[in-house]
Amino acid sequence: MILHLDRQPHDAVAAIDSSGHILKYSELLSFSEEINSLLPERSLLFLLTENNVGGIAWSVGSINSGNVPLILNAHTEQGLYHNLFDLYRPTFLCVPSSQVATFTYETVMERYGYTLLRTGMDACPLYEELSHLLPTSGSTGSPKLVRHKYSNIEAAALNISTFFGLTEADRPLLVLPLYYTMGLSVVFSHLYVGATILITNLSMTDRNFWDFMKGQRATSFTGVPYSFEILNLMRFFRMDLPDLTLLTQGGGKMPRQLNLKFAEYCRDHGKRWIATYGQSEGTARMSYLPPEWAISKCGSIGQAVPNAELSLIDSDGSIIDTANTEGEMCYRGKNVTMGYARRREDLLLGDERNGFMRTGDLAYRDEDGCYYIVGRMGRFLKLYGMRIGLDECEQIIKGKYPIECALSLIHI
Repeated sequence: MILHLDRQPHDAVAAIDSSGHILKYSELLSFSEEINSLLPERSLLFLLTENNVGGIAWSVGSINSGNVPLILNAHTEQGLYHNLFDLYRPTFLCVPSSQVATFTYETVMERYGYTLLRTGMDACPLYEELSHLLPTSGSTGSPKLVRHKYSNIEAAALNISTFFGLTEADRPLLVLPLYYTMGLSVVFSHLYVGATILITNLSMTDRNFWDFMKGQRATSFTGVPYSFEILNLMRFFRMDLPDLTLLTQGGGKMPRQLNLKFAEYCRDHGKRWIATYGQSEGTARMSYLPPEWAISKCGSIGQAVPNAELSLIDSDGSIIDTANTEGEMCYRGKNVTMGYARRREDLLLGDERNGFMRTGDLAYRDEDGCYYIVGRMGRFLKLYGMRIGLDECEQIIKGKYPIECALSLIHI
């Protein structure tokens, strides 16, 4: 049983979506049992999600039943989807019921607006602690997946709920996708404390989005830098949102002036602004800047989340103890994932990291122990908060077009 779901009041509401659908904790538990009865053999399934109650029910229910979902965008480009399917050959496929006509597989069941299909592929051997898989890149369809284990879910939920101070009274507004590590972390951390998740596919430029947010009395909002750029353009600072008490940001570095603008707004209106840092490989959140430092240390990623630690190493791998000295940032914690999968056989691999990872980010630490990112050692971009691997992009382009790629090396 993940996230203490069986400890929550049965009538408590786990999630509400902007179409009016409601999911109770008791329904989430019984749905997990139903999946387990229909899929008694631990199986790999591709789960193509949208931001709705069904997406949460299937994501959490699949994991809780002991099956292993690869959580993907329901609107993944077909060529990219087939690349993943051919590599991993899942035994089951779960898609929004509106898309089921495009597949010819046997229907197993239909629940919460999604249909589970049997693909006819052989069962896939799976490592016993493997809980779920997420893509390393938001939209490239890279075959490289992040392998999570059950203890990663529990550790991340505990860490996040602790430093945000989450309770069952919270009502987070979830606009980030479920196939994105930070979006899924919002789900896990709030279910962990018995809160009610408000989830939507609506655009922030849609009036119905704001009607949903206000009508459901959302208490928090989590976004990437692009989300806050949109809010800034929409005159967010003039809105009357008395129930909204927490704004959190992750998914990449935010422009300093915009960061400061939101920090000052929260200070002046009795709200909390908490910037965070993380990676898929660290189950989303790895550090946070306490709200009391949001202005004075604007631009810092802060300190390690509870129950974890950050450190810096030099080019020889030696620990850097002095303040204001740059080095590669490393992270240690129970939320560090097991490693990558690049093919079906890798799903049998165990934990290759043992709770420690080198982030690939260059950083320094100030006298108060707060970290500042100054650059990136690897080859990737972040677009709208989603990580895009340049190497994977190059392979996709070469695979589709008979041309040589010329990509500039960009450090961010």
